[in-house]
Amino acid sequence: MSHDIVRPAHRGRLVIGCQDGPGIIAATSRFLADRGANIVHSDQHTSDPDGGDFFLRMVFDLPGLPERLGDIAGQFGDIRQHFGMDVRWALEGESRRIAIFVSAEDHCLLELLWHIRAGDLHADVALVISNHADLEMTVAPWGIPFYFIPVNASAKAAAEAHQQELLAAAGVELIVLARYMQVLSPAFVAQWRHRVINIHHSFLPAFVGARPFAQAAARGVKLIGATAHYANEELDAGPIIEQDVIRVDHRHDVAALRRISRAIERAVLARAVGWHVDDRIFVAGNKTIVFS
Repeated sequence: MSHDIVRPAHRGRLVIGCQDGPGIIAATSRFLADRGANIVHSDQHTSDPDGGDFFLRMVFDLPGLPERLGDIAGQFGDIRQHFGMDVRWALEGESRRIAIFVSAEDHCLLELLWHIRAGDLHADVALVISNHADLEMTVAPWGIPFYFIPVNASAKAAAEAHQQELLAAAGVELIVLARYMQVLSPAFVAQWRHRVINIHHSFLPAFVGARPFAQAAARGVKLIGATAHYANEELDAGPIIEQDVIRVDHRHDVAALRRISRAIERAVLARAVGWHVDDRIFVAGNKTIVFS
């Protein structure tokens, strides 16, 4: 599934992560200026002024960029090596290939598809994978390949191996767990470090694990929320990307909390995925830096 995004064909972005030190912004800006680029937006953050991690995201215009990007990235090699940088160059108009994992609920899946169709989320959905067949007819009108892969304890390794094969063949860059009610194995997550986004239907770290609405109702909470985070080897403990809340009261039972939560989940997940595909998220330890 693809969508044409109206952006300048000569606009690109450069994202950098490295150890902080003097001269990084100066060297990078000078490199772009020497090649005729005009920087139109720049964000930077240092995790610790006394020598922590440094993160930089620059958006720039440069005539002929689609044809020149590969050469420019190669020419940046000396600066990258000098500062020990992790670097990503991208065209602003390009879409990232994602896979959506679902189970039986469709609200997060449909929200992502609607955002992509509207051009608000710069992604192509390469495939949808589910451990239930329920949503196959929901996905069919969108023209996206749907794969039903049952998962049970005795065949979990085989199911994940099949998933990995499909992801590799489709050139997927990001996995989105859109209410996928299975826990990915540590080995699976390790291969997709900081490239699996999960939506949790509570305001983490509160009410981790199963039955969060029953837990919330039993505690008489006044706020409920949703949390989008990168999945890691520990359940619901990966770096948090985005959160939101809605006020509730004693009149809301478990069913009402669940209904209200779906609206928050949709919005929170869509924002998190959008920030990832636009290279706005940097992971520092077990937390994220998100550039607006």
